Amino acid sequence: MIIPEQFFRALSDSTRLRCLLLLLSEQQVCVCEFVHALDLSQPRVSRHLGQLRDMGIVIDERRGQWVYYRLNPALPRWAMETLEAVFQAEAVRDIRQRLATMPNRPSISCS
Repeated sequence: MIIPEQFFRALSDSTRLRCLLLLLSEQQVCVCEFVHALDLSQPRVSRHLGQLRDMGIVIDERRGQWVYYRLNPALPRWAMETLEAVFQAEAVRDIRQRLATMPNRPSISCS
C-alpha cells in the first residue's frame, strides 16, 4: 500500500519526479534511457529508481543486461491522478526530446 506521505516525499525530489513523469509518458523506460534523457549518472538514477521501487511506486523487470521500470499498475487512483496533473503542468517535452535522440535505445530494439 502506498502511503500518501511517502508518495509526496518521492515527488518532492526533482530527479524522482522527472523519472516518474518520463515513465508516465513512455510507459516503460530502461535505466540507460533515464541516464540519457535526464543527463545524470547511472548510479544516481539507479539510486532514485531503487527508492521509488522500495516505496512501491514503480516496478522493475530485468531483461538480460537491461533493467526496465514502469509505474506500478497497483498505484491508487489518487496517486495516478496526481501524477497526471503534474504531467500536465510540468514541461517534460525537453526530457522526451532528449530521449528521442538516444542512439540504440534498448526499448526500441527490444519492442
